[in-house]
Amino acid sequence: MKIALAQINYHIGNFESNTSKIIDGIRRGESEGADIVVFSEMAISGYPPRDFLEFSDFVNQCQTVLQHIAKHCKKVAAIVGLPTYNDREKGKPLYNSAAFLFDGKIQSITNKTLLPNYDIFDEYRYFEPNNEFKVIDFKGKKIALTICEDLWNVQDNPLYTVNPMEELIGQYPDFMINIAASPFNYHQTKIRKEVLKKNARQYNLPLFYVNHVGAQTELLFDGGSLVLNSFGETIDELNYFEEDFRIYELDEVIDNKQSIYNEINRIEIADIHDALVMGIRNYFQKLGFTKAILGLSGGIDSALTAVLAAEALGSKNVYNVLLPSKYSSDHSISDSIKLAHNLNMPYDIIKIEDAVNTFEQTLQPFFKGLPPDIAEENIQARSRGLILMALSNKFGYILLNTSNKSEAAVGYGTLYGDMNGGLSVIGDVYKTQAYELSRYINRDKEIIPENIITKPPSAELRPDQKDSDSLPDYDILDEILYQYIEKRKGPKEIVDMGFDKPLVDRVLKLVNTNEYKRYQTPPMLRISTKAFGMGRRMPIVAKYLG
Repeated sequence: MKIALAQINYHIGNFESNTSKIIDGIRRGESEGADIVVFSEMAISGYPPRDFLEFSDFVNQCQTVLQHIAKHCKKVAAIVGLPTYNDREKGKPLYNSAAFLFDGKIQSITNKTLLPNYDIFDEYRYFEPNNEFKVIDFKGKKIALTICEDLWNVQDNPLYTVNPMEELIGQYPDFMINIAASPFNYHQTKIRKEVLKKNARQYNLPLFYVNHVGAQTELLFDGGSLVLNSFGETIDELNYFEEDFRIYELDEVIDNKQSIYNEINRIEIADIHDALVMGIRNYFQKLGFTKAILGLSGGIDSALTAVLAAEALGSKNVYNVLLPSKYSSDHSISDSIKLAHNLNMPYDIIKIEDAVNTFEQTLQPFFKGLPPDIAEENIQARSRGLILMALSNKFGYILLNTSNKSEAAVGYGTLYGDMNGGLSVIGDVYKTQAYELSRYINRDKEIIPENIITKPPSAELRPDQKDSDSLPDYDILDEILYQYIEKRKGPKEIVDMGFDKPLVDRVLKLVNTNEYKRYQTPPMLRISTKAFGMGRRMPIVAKYLG
């Protein structure tokens, strides 16, 4: 038996495109001698469809598409993920399902048992869990078919009271297939592999695993579909961050007592880079846009964002606007111009001093003689934001936000100013990681000017301003933030790690009291285990550590 894995970049709700890709995969599998072509979780709808699932029209279209796809499965079988209706009187209205198609029709439906309801996942909002377990008989083989999370209850701290494979193993399956939509973060690849390997070893069965690839707004799917032998050794691994298709002979996988595949250790910073480039590219493609605009300040964050966008969209499609004020340093302008020249990106210089003066003169009678403070600083940032949004509106660009995670965490940014944008490219990238990414980009030659990387960061909103005037060194700040945000450690635990208590209290207070700002930010491409946005839901008016 030959099994094809189809790793595809789907588009949520784009039934025409998704259907075309699935049928193309079936035709390719048939022409290349496959017996089964396996597609990923929610392939027909795209993942995650979220509240589209509350529209019967959306779910009905999924059923119609499935019937159409089944007609193409006359000589070859296919496994395709989609939402289906729960016809029982009780429970949630839908199942997260996998359809087994053959002989031109739907042969069986397998429903997902374990519904993740943590971080970015909210499947129990929509789906009823499965409670019936049955292997699929096909051409003399028994298939244990599961869906994503169904294989994740083998870790040291199980989240669920049931394990689907424990229910299926008594029916003596010959191999496992798992269809998934497992989002990327820079720890996930390693964790995912270990979970899958543990399943293969525990049940002494080969495992064929198909994952999504591509970006769905802020969620990034890295692909990396796998074939494992019964010893948990990697037989093959599909490409990361791109579509892929491969066929495997089941007997060869079963008989393979020792993997000949040289498993590649993923480089974390390279994966983050590739994920962000894919995220930008897919965001624009799936929205139907081609050109980006950003404010190029001469700092590392905007430089990094510009380079990533140029890789994703092409240099000619990234319009850089330099917006110097009377406080801007000469090197901020010259470094920005050098970067634009290095990548042959278009740029313009628009001075903001006249606009800022006009706003200040307009407000002067109403400021009642109070001394200049953050209000005047923010007028500069908002003047830049106004200009960038005006150009975005006039020419149909998407404005890229350039704030990093460190800044977003502590509120070091101006609402309706430098926090503007249609997409936050590095909003889940700590400042220290921004430096790592910049070094990675410059690994072969200088793309980001060295002075941008080495000079002290500054918002340049007042004379001789430095980030260090308001914030601790980023090495220290980022570690405190990581322990609080990703690791969910409280202030006492962080202080016990050796950090200064007043500093910890101050940083954590800044994080919590600036939730209202993050609530208004553009979607941030998610690369960590705990990103701001849908995966971190905090009340704005809470008092905890505030």
